[in-house]
Amino acid sequence: MVLARLGTGLITLAAVALFGAGACAFDPQSDGSGAGGPAPVGAAEDATGASAPPAPDEEAASDEAAEPSPTPRRSTPTTRPPSRKPTPKPTTDSPEPKPAAGCPQGERQREVETYLARLGGFGKVTVDGRQSAADCAAIKKFQRRYDIRPPEGRAGPLTADVARRLARTDTDRCKAGSGTTFCIDLTQQTVWAMRGGTVVMPPTVTRTGMPGYATPAGTYKINFRNTKEWSDPYEVWLPYWQRFVGGIGFHETTTYLHNKSIGSHGCVNLLPSDARRMWQLGKVGTRVHVMGRRPGT
Repeated sequence: MVLARLGTGLITLAAVALFGAGACAFDPQSDGSGAGGPAPVGAAEDATGASAPPAPDEEAASDEAAEPSPTPRRSTPTTRPPSRKPTPKPTTDSPEPKPAAGCPQGERQREVETYLARLGGFGKVTVDGRQSAADCAAIKKFQRRYDIRPPEGRAGPLTADVARRLARTDTDRCKAGSGTTFCIDLTQQTVWAMRGGTVVMPPTVTRTGMPGYATPAGTYKINFRNTKEWSDPYEVWLPYWQRFVGGIGFHETTTYLHNKSIGSHGCVNLLPSDARRMWQLGKVGTRVHVMGRRPGT
């Protein structure tokens, strides 16, 4: 009997050890970067541990509790009530827009509608401060383009901030030469590209140097490029690296770009698709014009 109990105890301990080990297994997708570069990346240029999961634009509105389905019953003959004419619905000149299913309205609805209408390219929006199916589709498209999470169509503060910065970017302020010029507006935290005075890459969002590591304004040139550069100080891969002054350059973000509580150590962080596009447009010698100043630096 003693031997049997001992054997049972050993089997139980072995089972706990076997299944408990899987809880600490390495997850290759848990770096928190959201980057789609050619190599795994961690929390680069992050003085505060930016590998934490990104905060959503706004908390989604709580869904109403679903009504329980009625219990099916056998049909029994009943006395049919006398027919009544339906009460006519009042007509209006301006019917309420149909809201999209599962698309909550945010407190910055009219503001986002205004900026999206000005930017164009995201679908038809009606500037009236009321969510509609068309508004929802346009806002979702905008959020997916600029990696605003979650892309649920809600016009929250982050969506309004990104739309405002893009809409207020004046591309004519960039001192572009005859060739390709990369333009950075530190005030609006936006980046775009020009060639011969024409915009060849529209303004997109960026995140530059945080307080104490401000990205310097001025005119520079790309002096080194590498599709995958290793950062010695921060021990992380920097995809689509294009250096233009000192140790500062463009590269794909290695953390959630819209986390403003952190920033780079001077570098110009880009969304994956924008980093690839600028890599295609740039070369050693490409002009870089940096203007303005990031708020708070």
